[in-house]
Amino acid sequence: MIRIGLIGGGGIADAHIRGYRAHSDSITVVAVADAFEETAQRRGAELDATPYTDYREMIVGEQLDAVDICLPHHLHADAIVAAAEAGLNVLCEKPLCLTAEEARRVNAAVAESGITLMCAHNQLFLPAVAKAKELLEAGTIGTVYEVRTTDSFYNDFDPANMGWRAHASTSGGGELIDTGYHPSYLLLHLAGARPIEATAMLSTHRLKFMEGEDSAQVLIRFEGGVVGQLVTSWAYEPATSTERFSVVGELGSLTSDGTTVSYRLRDGREESFSFEPVDTFVAEIGAFAQCLATGSRPPHTEDEGIQVLGMLLAAYESARGKTIAPVLDVLQPAAAVLS
Repeated sequence: MIRIGLIGGGGIADAHIRGYRAHSDSITVVAVADAFEETAQRRGAELDATPYTDYREMIVGEQLDAVDICLPHHLHADAIVAAAEAGLNVLCEKPLCLTAEEARRVNAAVAESGITLMCAHNQLFLPAVAKAKELLEAGTIGTVYEVRTTDSFYNDFDPANMGWRAHASTSGGGELIDTGYHPSYLLLHLAGARPIEATAMLSTHRLKFMEGEDSAQVLIRFEGGVVGQLVTSWAYEPATSTERFSVVGELGSLTSDGTTVSYRLRDGREESFSFEPVDTFVAEIGAFAQCLATGSRPPHTEDEGIQVLGMLLAAYESARGKTIAPVLDVLQPAAAVLS
């Protein structure tokens, strides 16, 4: 039985808890930490787990195999480093961290400890995404030229309930580094190459009380020439004909609404696949348990998490400078990057 310490008992923890309950034969939460004592006690009672108000005390006081980090964005890096230094494996909600300096700290801690870190990129567990990746790796549409991803919805946040998400210092920016993180890692996954440059337009259409943007359009160029485009927003629902993701290649194209995948080739061949809805968080927790049990590599580790961060930092830089920005190797010290 894999013993988990849950760090953070806020709203996203509900989705993770569903996963632990679905896989209770192999993985279980034995302790939970939240800075608010009422939340810690409530989650502890819900999970029959020991409550803490300081995750560092939990790490020292419990016999854990791993932690699951469900904290606000700006607290991720410190929690990852603390867990890694204690030799605990990590599942971390998105984004992995917020700055190049944090990325270097996280990468060093994971490398030095030898732990397994899995990024909680739950949309990778959509069956449609898995099928699309299978088709791309099989060369069904040939060399990939273009990838598009979309993740937009009408968000009813207001100043009274938005909390830390309304502030750039705690969220890392705005909508792009929050919900926009999903189409970013999906873009990386489908492109299958390292990002090298980005350009972005950020907008605040409706949620004007936010310090950051509520919408973003981003272009990313990847090694090998693949160009990715993502659209993401809290301001509006996408047009009804908008795909969840699509890929164009030398032989044809594929597209998905998230539950189906279809491809059409220039020679006339075409095929469609339909999938039953799945709880991607349940699948994610199952995959984490499997990785820890077998020693297999998670779908996305700190490496992909840091690549996504590099994409987003470049997008923000390009928007500030109204130009195309390089995706810097954030693992290099600042002096080396600037030189």
